[in-house]
Amino acid sequence: MRTIVSFSEAPKTLEDFFARLHEASDLLPKRLRQCASFVTDSPERIAVSTVAEWSQLAEVPPSAVIRFCQVFGFSGFSEMQRLFRDSLALTQWPDYSTRLSRIRKEHADGPISLLAEFVDAGRLSLERLMQTADPTVFEEAIETLTEANCIHLVGFRRAFPVASYLAYAFDKMEVPCVLHTAVGRLGETRSLRAGDVMLAISFAPYTLETVELAGHARSQGKRVVAITDNMASPLYRIGSTTITVSEPDVGSFRPLVATLTLAMTLAVSTGSRLSSTVEK
Repeated sequence: MRTIVSFSEAPKTLEDFFARLHEASDLLPKRLRQCASFVTDSPERIAVSTVAEWSQLAEVPPSAVIRFCQVFGFSGFSEMQRLFRDSLALTQWPDYSTRLSRIRKEHADGPISLLAEFVDAGRLSLERLMQTADPTVFEEAIETLTEANCIHLVGFRRAFPVASYLAYAFDKMEVPCVLHTAVGRLGETRSLRAGDVMLAISFAPYTLETVELAGHARSQGKRVVAITDNMASPLYRIGSTTITVSEPDVGSFRPLVATLTLAMTLAVSTGSRLSSTVEK
């Protein structure tokens, strides 16, 4: 059986690959759909598996694995695996002592030099956000948040300032919300009620608590809006309305300029739409 869709060039990033996969998944024959399900469910396995292991786990012949890679523009399995390995390597972030040592070496001439680099990184991230923003996804996210009885905000570690800002903004605009803090490692899953929506924020390396809470919400039939870095994110794979934002790092420190701008847009748009509904 021939596939209806095929790509002539290999994707440059995992985000491009998963965008293609999302576009083409319904057009693939059965065995290639089995390959697609394996990639979607276990993308980290692609970086370390052989063709034989993938075919066994996906319950398809090795030839289907090779065909799957070629359909999406790769010359074969090795080229596809290289993309996944390179992406995995990028998520292995050094500890803070290593990062600070790197910053001291690269910016020995003082903090103004470091400030200039952070400003430049922020400018670049804002430009990327504007270039990649999908109006359809934004509209879907705003509509989902507007219809929520209560918005559950989940974002830990680096994402916590974003979740905290959203809680502050929603509160000021009288939008019902709950900020999950996982104090004492309490997930607060029992607070989810019918009609509630979760807004989850996480970036590579993804925070397990965020992914688990979002996954639990989806398993309970709740809608999830996600802010994350690419389509390989586990937040995308759970079936959320996903908005991606890419933040370039400075010495392995990643600013939140574009992410906070995105959060502000979501908060103000939701508050504005709810306010206009009340006035009517």
